[in-house]
Amino acid sequence: MPPPPAETKDRRFRRRTVRILVDYQCGTGFRCEYATILGAGGLFVSTEDPLEVGSPIEVRFRLPGGEQVHQIEGRVVWNQRAVSGEQISRAPGMGVEFVNAVAAGALARELDGMG
Repeated sequence: MPPPPAETKDRRFRRRTVRILVDYQCGTGFRCEYATILGAGGLFVSTEDPLEVGSPIEVRFRLPGGEQVHQIEGRVVWNQRAVSGEQISRAPGMGVEFVNAVAAGALARELDGMG
């Protein structure tokens, strides 16, 4: 996921640039958006209407060419909102950190198999 506003130099997991559909539920119902960065520790969901920081979220997605549907609990750790008329340096969206270690481990194994 893109680095939050305060740059993070040390990362535990390698990140990949992707374009995968992610389903998740929020207060207004189900949403389907694209994730553009993915790692075993979390992902970046590109959206014009990101959830608030601290919001719990459960995401569902399938890796390109993969058969397994990953359903992983997480929480929003940062967001970037689009502001009309202003130039922003980052795409609008939200950074999601995975909190379910078992599900994140299964994702890590599949990501490793992708090379």
